[in-house]
Amino acid sequence: MVVQNKIEDLHIELQNWKSHLQFIEDEMSFIQKLLNSYVFEPRTPNLFERLEQFKQGFAESKKEKERLKKLICGHESHLGGIFECTAKTCDDKYYEKHNKLQNRVSQFLDDYLNLKTKVYGYAGSVLKRRKPVD
Repeated sequence: MVVQNKIEDLHIELQNWKSHLQFIEDEMSFIQKLLNSYVFEPRTPNLFERLEQFKQGFAESKKEKERLKKLICGHESHLGGIFECTAKTCDDKYYEKHNKLQNRVSQFLDDYLNLKTKVYGYAGSVLKRRKPVD
């Protein structure tokens, strides 16, 4: 019964990771549209360079997110194998992999939040202040 509760906890954690990554995917889409829009004050020094840096950061972040999604799906598919595996070493290896994946997901979330904070801080300071003249 303890093993089953532990497996359920792992499954819930995997589902939470997948949910967070899906939300981030939607959020990234919005932020990338923002970065490619014409809502920024064009006379801002180094505007183009800063926007390109942010776009590059999001491209890299998007690649890592996709790698994590694949790793999580693969990891989740092996979760059922814990029931069939009687050796404690089998469980230990899975938990070790889980902890490594957990650290990688946490690092991704921290890095993404940092990038997003930089974009919002910068974008908020260079948005056009007035309605464009038709």
